Amino acid sequence: MKRIAVVEDEAYMRDELLSMLEKAGYLALEVTAFEDAAEQLSVLTPDLVILDLNLPEISGFQICRDLKQKTFIPVLVLTSRDQLADELHALRLGADEYLTKPCRKERLLARITNILKRYEGRTNLLEGQGFLLDRVTYTLYINSTSVVLPRNQGKLLEALLMAGNNLATANQLCRALWDTTEFIDENALQVNLTRLKKTMAGLGMKQKVISVRGAGYRLETKDTR
Repeated sequence: MKRIAVVEDEAYMRDELLSMLEKAGYLALEVTAFEDAAEQLSVLTPDLVILDLNLPEISGFQICRDLKQKTFIPVLVLTSRDQLADELHALRLGADEYLTKPCRKERLLARITNILKRYEGRTNLLEGQGFLLDRVTYTLYINSTSVVLPRNQGKLLEALLMAGNNLATANQLCRALWDTTEFIDENALQVNLTRLKKTMAGLGMKQKVISVRGAGYRLETKDTR
């Protein structure tokens, strides 16, 4: 079941949207704390976000920008703001669709279906900070380009992404590379990790592989200050 998050401050409109989505066969989620909405959505990882622009505490434009900088979650803007300048601004920030209120239910559901279809091909993709990794071909999509990683580097990056905020242990990485943890020289793992680090640095990626002595490895965003 596809999961759709609604970011809307008007209670009546929010309830109408949630009810409509549930009747259409979607799992509807609501976000009502708007100041950190982008962070909440990054954790929820819905299949689609329906986003209002006129929100308390923070603009929907800011949420759209922050969310698109962190994730590849599609965004459908649904707003009473009907000025072309607002629509163009939202689209430049990464919004996938822009509809104005009032909007017929049939039109909204059709646009939702179209967006979800466009993103269906991403089922094999893992998401990192500013990039996607195809876990079948180990193709890395970054900065409007694509790079096919050597298989071992792809396997390591996949394992690190799957670990999320947790540490990936040396045993887990060895299993990802060689499907075993027996008789593997630690140096062999380090050689492969060094190659991955070099590749990531060469591509200017926002994340890098960090070693936590005696515990494991994780992806960490570079400090750009």
